[in-house]
Amino acid sequence: MATSQTSLRALTLGAIGVVYGDIGTSVLYAMKEVFGAGHVPFTHDNVLGVLSIFFWTLTVIISLKYVTLVLRADNNGEGGLVAMLALASQSVKDKPKLRRVLLMIGIFGTCLFYGDGVITPAISVLSAVEGLEVVSPAFKKAVIPLTLVILFGLFFVQKRGTADIGKFFGPVTLIWFAAIAVLGVSHIAHHPEVLWAMSPHYALGFIWGNPMTTFIILGAVVLCVTGGEALYADMGHFGKKPIRLAWFCIVMPALTLNYFGQGALLLSNPLAVKNPFFMMAPAWALVPIVGLATMATVIASQALITGAFSVTKQVIQLGYLPRFQVWHTSVKDTGQIFMPFVNWGLFVAIVLAVVLFKSSSNLAAAYGIAVTLDMLITTVLTFFVIRYAWRYPLWLCVAATGVFFVVDLAFFTSNMVKLVDGGWFPLLIAGAVFTVMLTWKDGRRLMKAKLLVDAIDLTSFLEAVFISPPARVPGTAVFLTAESGTVPNAMLHNLKHNKILHEVNLFVTVVNHEVPWIGMDKRLAFEALGHDCWQVTVNYGFKNEPDLPKALQAMKGRGCDMEPMTTSYFLSRDTVTPMPGGGMAQWREKLFAQMHLNASGAADFLKLPSNSVVELGSKIEI
Repeated sequence: MATSQTSLRALTLGAIGVVYGDIGTSVLYAMKEVFGAGHVPFTHDNVLGVLSIFFWTLTVIISLKYVTLVLRADNNGEGGLVAMLALASQSVKDKPKLRRVLLMIGIFGTCLFYGDGVITPAISVLSAVEGLEVVSPAFKKAVIPLTLVILFGLFFVQKRGTADIGKFFGPVTLIWFAAIAVLGVSHIAHHPEVLWAMSPHYALGFIWGNPMTTFIILGAVVLCVTGGEALYADMGHFGKKPIRLAWFCIVMPALTLNYFGQGALLLSNPLAVKNPFFMMAPAWALVPIVGLATMATVIASQALITGAFSVTKQVIQLGYLPRFQVWHTSVKDTGQIFMPFVNWGLFVAIVLAVVLFKSSSNLAAAYGIAVTLDMLITTVLTFFVIRYAWRYPLWLCVAATGVFFVVDLAFFTSNMVKLVDGGWFPLLIAGAVFTVMLTWKDGRRLMKAKLLVDAIDLTSFLEAVFISPPARVPGTAVFLTAESGTVPNAMLHNLKHNKILHEVNLFVTVVNHEVPWIGMDKRLAFEALGHDCWQVTVNYGFKNEPDLPKALQAMKGRGCDMEPMTTSYFLSRDTVTPMPGGGMAQWREKLFAQMHLNASGAADFLKLPSNSVVELGSKIEI
């Protein structure tokens, strides 16, 4: 029992550091953006009305939607938009047209994650460093260079992994939440009447009296729930209970106290609107608070970068991106990975965002569209999960998701006002990634169709070969083939040029499924083809770590004993040649050919021993 409670405390502390870093640093800029634009006059009722909107936004979107409803939609214990997409698409697999539409919606939502992934570190770190301007206006010129230096340092250390620094995430973020709560309480003490804003009638009164102003400021209010998707995405790491416990016991109380404290400060000093968070701090605490805020924003950014690696790996295994080089940064935790291309691609885009927008206020104009559209997509996918997977009555499904859909839609339409002012930036990133993903998926489909046209049936081919068999050499040959039951090009080339066959031949097809995990009991399916030849299918979920040699060891004692030292892996290295009049536009075919050329080899992805791999080339025209 004691061990269980210790584990729960450790997981809850971890969830505070990883899950809530982003939403925890939104206090730096959310209130400033609502009042800073000048749309809301500084009156007692207006301040209480806005505080009430903040409180009920946190309550409805985070407490009710994500913590209460969406966390229930786990896919074998995993969460996140990719897991939700897999769950939704599986629930409507008997409706192919609807399934295709949901796949497109879900994949676009995943692409929006990258747009969000560029804006979040930029606005978070920039808003923290801008606290130096409150210390002294002389620091203004140093804000952007210092922000870029901090971001470069953050991305530079990614290759070392997060195992060593990750243990500090929870304690530092816990100190951050304690600090913002204390800052809030110190100002609430002067204006305790702000606590009345917890009553929904202040929010409703403000909305009723200022409908147009409310619509406009919703684009800034939504900044207080950025990071909400992380609740669901990190469910597999921490579990539902620690995430819920951390939210209701630590995070929401601290956020509420700080926002209400900022409101109390603005009642006392409307001029504090230029940076209400840092102006809450007494002069002696300002520099330490700036330092703590910077650490908190770096942690929030770290969690998002780690998420980008994880999501990219999942999307690769779903077949929407080519294989990227993956470094494993921990011998204990296979989930800790580093992708150089994703890492530095994100960094370049973030630098562009900082240099282009120059301040957290300008970035706030770009922020929100990607977040709210992601939230809207999550709500839509949740409806299909609870309707078709859980089989709940239609009226209950509409009731459960309808309110959230209306709220999400209101926030999204409000943020669309910011499209010209910077909202185009994350949408541009998402659109570019979406184009790349669809091009890769369509290109692979065209390649598969081409290979099937030219394919030779494996069983018939082996029967013909063994009528007059070639010389057989000791050892095992593993031939990788994309389509089960067809002859791999690598085998044809091997027979043509080397005129030999190994004693044992395995024809292996790796299949990635739309579920997070597939256990070892379902990893292999194999069939004897005679003459010591085997047809093997290896199954992986999108969260499994592919390791083909380890998977094939399961065949020992079941009729096929493989010795690692005498096993060779034969792969076809295909060169794609775009042809006019193909299945895609010419520029997309050229893009696909380039991606295919630069994709990381299957040998690395499947953890094949480099001294046992033989690659034989072939040319494919699409």
